[in-house]
Amino acid sequence: MSRSPKLIIAVALATFAGSVALAGGPQEKIAAKTEAKTEAKTEANAPQRFNIGRAPTVKEIRGWDIDVRPDGQGLPIGKGSVAQGEKLFMDNCASCHGEFGEGAGRWPVLAGGKGSLTSDNPVKTVGSYWPYASTLFDYVRHAMPFGSPQSLKVDEYYALVAYVLYLNDVITDQNFELTDKNLATIRMPNEGGFIMDDRATSEKAFWQKDPCMKNCIAPVKITGRATAVDVTPEDKDGKPRGVE
Repeated sequence: MSRSPKLIIAVALATFAGSVALAGGPQEKIAAKTEAKTEAKTEANAPQRFNIGRAPTVKEIRGWDIDVRPDGQGLPIGKGSVAQGEKLFMDNCASCHGEFGEGAGRWPVLAGGKGSLTSDNPVKTVGSYWPYASTLFDYVRHAMPFGSPQSLKVDEYYALVAYVLYLNDVITDQNFELTDKNLATIRMPNEGGFIMDDRATSEKAFWQKDPCMKNCIAPVKITGRATAVDVTPEDKDGKPRGVE
């Protein structure tokens, strides 16, 4: 017995309507909410991304990974003489630091100042103050020439450092050639003037996790006055506060 086309269409429509009703039922709504909460939680726990920048290349990292240690670790292979450094210094450095490292205008003095550190007017230069030759090489290569750092070749930096050391009488031979093999052997005049920071051991007994708010140390006493700018606090009678 065959069914009429009208009956078949009616059954199909009823089935479709039932499936639509089922899809929008309570269970499906609960499942949709659970899925939305899961996605929101996942996004909240994910690392925040700003979608800017990019990962540096190996070459870019190598360009900044150029620090040098006092023992010479990190020095690039190269060489440069005092004589070569003199011309480079005149072309790239003398306009600020003077022809002999004496400083031009208010730019830093590079040479001189020997024996002045204990005076009332210490002159801190490469020769009088800096502890290691590697400090000079590291700084010059990172930051100089001013306005155009890392624009010179490695050999040129060796030559410049050799000339600055020559200006400070650390190197006395104008034909001396500074290399990655001998730079760490150079002893600076004030190397012994630096000590290791021992506060982690010498002051550890005074460290406190919580600051003292009462019944602490003895009353503070003023031992000097900032008379030039008149900032020492005073009582109404003009007596500095805290002075017994």
